[in-house]
Amino acid sequence: MQINNPLKGKTVVVTGSKVTTTILQKIEQLGGEAVSCPLIKTVEILHPHDLSQLQKARSFDWLIFTSQNAVMSFCAKMLRYNLTPSHFQGKIAAVGSKTKERLLANGFAVDFVPTVFSADVFVKEFPNVAHENSRCLFVRGIMAKDTIKTGLPFEVIEWDVYETKENIDYIHQLINLIQTRENIILVFASPSAVDAFGLHIAPFVGWEKIKIASIGHITSNALLKYSAHVSYQPKTYTMEAVLEEIVK
Repeated sequence: MQINNPLKGKTVVVTGSKVTTTILQKIEQLGGEAVSCPLIKTVEILHPHDLSQLQKARSFDWLIFTSQNAVMSFCAKMLRYNLTPSHFQGKIAAVGSKTKERLLANGFAVDFVPTVFSADVFVKEFPNVAHENSRCLFVRGIMAKDTIKTGLPFEVIEWDVYETKENIDYIHQLINLIQTRENIILVFASPSAVDAFGLHIAPFVGWEKIKIASIGHITSNALLKYSAHVSYQPKTYTMEAVLEEIVK
């Protein structure tokens, strides 16, 4: 590995829906070629009862967010109906540093973050800070697992504020990239992106020609279903941690 340019000669493909220019620039600073090929896209779910749901949300003891997408969709609804964080009296729980950052950027104070950015760990640690009669609203994507609802000993109401859809716009680009390049590292951050690759791209190029970086154990479990080998899996579930793992 070259010390100054540890990613020289490598192409790092980020497959998530939200890719910051900062991450792409970081890859290039490390000597690699950065490519964004989002295999999924997130869309806010608009419903005639959104205002009513927001009013109900104001009465919960805790609002729980596990993704940036949930925060952005929730805040879009707030903005649409002229609400601000001050209208919500409950405390805020966030899974993940990026989720927390997104909440802070939108004016919310964050009262609890688990030690590991995982719903499995959240349900173990959260009861230690919430009182036993807490009413919780889990603001989530429509495909989110029921870990939080079933794992907490409190009343948990779920509100689906966004959905994840396949993004077919980049499929041919990614197939061509894998067929014509060497030393490709694909970064997966969700089971949805894994499934999109498995359905639309793997039948043409397989899984063997690429190295795989996975963010989160749930994403890694999705990859295992395809018998795909995960080369990089950081303990911290962020893109920055993935890059640190790759350049070790």
